[in-house]
Amino acid sequence: MAKTTTTQRVPIQYLVIHCTDTPEGRHITSDDIRRWHLKERGWKQVGYTDMIHLDGTVERLVENNDDAYVDGWEVTNGVRGYNRHSRHVVYVGGKARNGIAYKDTRTPEQIKALTKICKEFAEIAPNAKIVGHRDLNKAKDCPCFDVKAFVKEIGIKQ
Repeated sequence: MAKTTTTQRVPIQYLVIHCTDTPEGRHITSDDIRRWHLKERGWKQVGYTDMIHLDGTVERLVENNDDAYVDGWEVTNGVRGYNRHSRHVVYVGGKARNGIAYKDTRTPEQIKALTKICKEFAEIAPNAKIVGHRDLNKAKDCPCFDVKAFVKEIGIKQ
């Protein structure tokens, strides 16, 4: 059963798409994400609600109600200044095999999973926008593809 709360409930304004900033084809686990965010960065919570693995499997990193609101216990650390009213999803990849150049490394399976997530999100929160991390923080290349074009391509009107 999902947690509920009557305080600190905020309508979702964004679904923010991220990449793990790792080389193409490199397997990443939720334990890696937790270590990077909680231990190495000292955050209280990981940055993403869901993680899309190379094979398209979606792993839930932070539980939520799957509704159009962000409750206080659902907040993740995806983008400073936007976390309170956003959900964040990350796909594994974002860099070329050399680990240096930024690149859209999404596998067909990841694209399929991301499409499903975005369409479900658009139904749950029709007034919210689906954006890339770089759309909210211009200093970032993440998620290494044009999210606005992707959203339009999969038939979501924003």
